[in-house]
Amino acid sequence: MNYVIRAAKPGDLQSIYEMAKLTGGGFTNLPPDKKALRTKLERAEAGFASDKEYPSDELYLLVLEDLDSGEVRGTCQIFGQIGQRWPFYSYRISTESQHSEQLGRTFHAQTLILSNDLNGSSEVGGLFLHPAARAGGLGLLLARSRYLFIARHRARFADRLLAELRGVIDEAGGSPFWDGVAGKFFGMSFQEADQFNAVHGNQFIADMMPKHPVYIAMLPENARSVIGVPHPSGRAAMRMLENEGFAFENYIDIFDGGPTMTARTDQVASVRDARHVALAGTAKDGEDALVATGRLADFRCCFGKVKGEATLDAASAEILGLKKGDEFSWIGR
Repeated sequence: MNYVIRAAKPGDLQSIYEMAKLTGGGFTNLPPDKKALRTKLERAEAGFASDKEYPSDELYLLVLEDLDSGEVRGTCQIFGQIGQRWPFYSYRISTESQHSEQLGRTFHAQTLILSNDLNGSSEVGGLFLHPAARAGGLGLLLARSRYLFIARHRARFADRLLAELRGVIDEAGGSPFWDGVAGKFFGMSFQEADQFNAVHGNQFIADMMPKHPVYIAMLPENARSVIGVPHPSGRAAMRMLENEGFAFENYIDIFDGGPTMTARTDQVASVRDARHVALAGTAKDGEDALVATGRLADFRCCFGKVKGEATLDAASAEILGLKKGDEFSWIGR
């Protein structure tokens, strides 16, 4: 395999748009809308060019390029700090307890509470791998490259990191959760709300959503059954997040009910365990690893082999443009 993760460029628009059309809906960070994607690429270009060395409203958009064909086969995103441009809303699953002395019973009712608790976090998201490239661990390369980017630019990210997983979407592209909860207050389908949010942000949620708790027991069964459940295509992503140290802490997406996973940034395995060294030379064999170099728009990441602490295989050194003495980061695969 001859692939590299690099910063997205304006010229990647058509490739990213073609991938966005394959998502099947529910990917707020990757809408099949050229205008929205162009705006996202422009925002990412500004993020890579920013000199802010603290968490801020920056977007870093990365792509997976097949170096043999020049085709873009995947994409992922990192947000420096959410909740600045517009509030970040989640539902928090809470429990209310009520007791009756006369009946001798205590009743525990689960509720959904509209919450801004996660404002100020950093976020990893927007991960999509082209169906033609779903082999050889490229999804792992895409996912973990984000943590190496964070490790190499730690000051730009908050102390808490989150990842939203897409919830259950039916065969018609609808969301049982949306239909059972929010759809009743908005007069629009899940697809319409999802597209509107992707283009315009979610302030309309604050404007229209009732502020009182929603009792889960009063929702239809098909809505209750998908709360906190990832889309079948996202189960592997959920396992990868758990392996990195993320956990589900009762926050769910307000649109499709998918789980929001959270972690302390410095405890994410690929951030915590990343090693930053100067290239000592090249060798033919070594430990399978993810290797990265460069800052911001010059960031590049690929699979490689590391021997000892700082000796790299020649092929990955060439992909990354490294020569003896150059600094790079790596984590075991």
